[in-house]
Amino acid sequence: MNIANWLMRRAQVDGERPALFLGTERVADYAAFHEGAARLAGWLLARGIRPGDRVAIFMKNCPDYLIVLYGVWYAGAVAVPINAKLHGREAAFILENSGATLTFTSPGLTDALEEADAPGAKVDISSPEYSAVRAYEPVAAPATCAADNLCWLFYTSGTTGRPKGVMITHRMMIAMSLAYLADVDQATAEDSVIYAAPMSHGAGIYNMLHVLVGARHVCPVSGGFDETEIFLLARHFGNVQMFAAPTMVRRMTDVAKATGETGEGLRTVVYAGGPMYLADIIEAVAHFGPIFVQIYGQGECPMGITALSRDDVTDRSHPRWRERLASVGRAQSAVEVAIGDAHGIPVPPGTHGEIMVRGDVVMPGYWQNVQATEKTLVNGWLMTGDMGFMDADGYLTMQDRSKDLIITGGSNVYPREVEEILLTHPGVSEVSVVGRKHADWGEEVVAFVVGPAGPEELDRLCMDNIARFKRPKAYIRVESLPKNNYGKVLKTELRKMLEDTK
Repeated sequence: MNIANWLMRRAQVDGERPALFLGTERVADYAAFHEGAARLAGWLLARGIRPGDRVAIFMKNCPDYLIVLYGVWYAGAVAVPINAKLHGREAAFILENSGATLTFTSPGLTDALEEADAPGAKVDISSPEYSAVRAYEPVAAPATCAADNLCWLFYTSGTTGRPKGVMITHRMMIAMSLAYLADVDQATAEDSVIYAAPMSHGAGIYNMLHVLVGARHVCPVSGGFDETEIFLLARHFGNVQMFAAPTMVRRMTDVAKATGETGEGLRTVVYAGGPMYLADIIEAVAHFGPIFVQIYGQGECPMGITALSRDDVTDRSHPRWRERLASVGRAQSAVEVAIGDAHGIPVPPGTHGEIMVRGDVVMPGYWQNVQATEKTLVNGWLMTGDMGFMDADGYLTMQDRSKDLIITGGSNVYPREVEEILLTHPGVSEVSVVGRKHADWGEEVVAFVVGPAGPEELDRLCMDNIARFKRPKAYIRVESLPKNNYGKVLKTELRKMLEDTK
């Protein structure tokens, strides 16, 4: 089934329900949302786009993003959303690799593609051509698609090399959306979803379930994440749901505490996309209350591996509440999750190993990359590359990416464990731990620290809380940590800094 049917069905029975907003201004109801997508699909088909063709979206967050996305699906084509923060050359690589023949852009981004000599035609949504697109004869209904047809080609962030195209099917999107309603949070027509994180990523992938129930879709006027703007919109709309990276939650907490904001109107903040440190989520819950839910997913299993419920995030009465809060929760309904050894064989509870997942939310493979697919999909399991362990109650604790594991003197050190300890110091605002080559020990532990805390204080803190071999042998103070466009710390850059300072 074409997941775009959810929009058509909602428009049939709730056409007058408000749908798309730019800030507090209503841009379209569900009838107009549906009609815009249907007209865009008609134009695509007249232009020669056929089912299975790739159409890229290189746009900042705005209401037209959803109209374009559903228009692509109404035509039976495959959407290739590209993070608007990428450099033109990075976007050009994705266009070439995906074979997209057409790209929709927002003001300011068309020039970036032209300068990078990106292939294919470009249509800026502020251009007269796009206005003509919106006036085209609409298709009667979304194209018929099989559940295993592609609908979204998602490119990984590429922190360790060229990004790979994850093939996401209609079946995956449907399973993920229904699992959200079963395992993450309820959604109703009275809700509003704010798109403060890139719609090319996790925030946008959650749009379908909100279309299904007829919720309001709100794009901030800033086009991105601004803490004060989020608080104002939440108060205006009420019953607000949003997706946020852990760094966004940290910033929201800091601003709220500094300005007296309470988070009024925020009902659910789903966080994921990087490590949420224990100290940060404890502080966020203490200030905002029971509004947080954690999920764990990857592009290869979008948003759909595990979930840590609102109750688990909030509970302080369970004897093991800290361990559960430090976990990423339990398996979502549409998948199986296990821990495997070096050969991908499941291991008993409590045993450390690689996190594996299988089910209807897992990708069929990477776009035109058989070698990477065979390495990642093993014996029916998606090998996530993340290391962790699962307790007897099914709570999964993720430690680090396998490539980030530090082996010093034959002993394993998981950077996140050290980072959690260092972040309890009031003089540390951010920290990232990596391994540095050592002639005798193989590797030694090094911490990059943002904040005024001194090495002696941090050393004493580590000595009091973790084994000596896990203690950093050097503390390097930096003004900020290098991050990619999704807010993930680039440990590859930190390792390069160590190499360059030899």
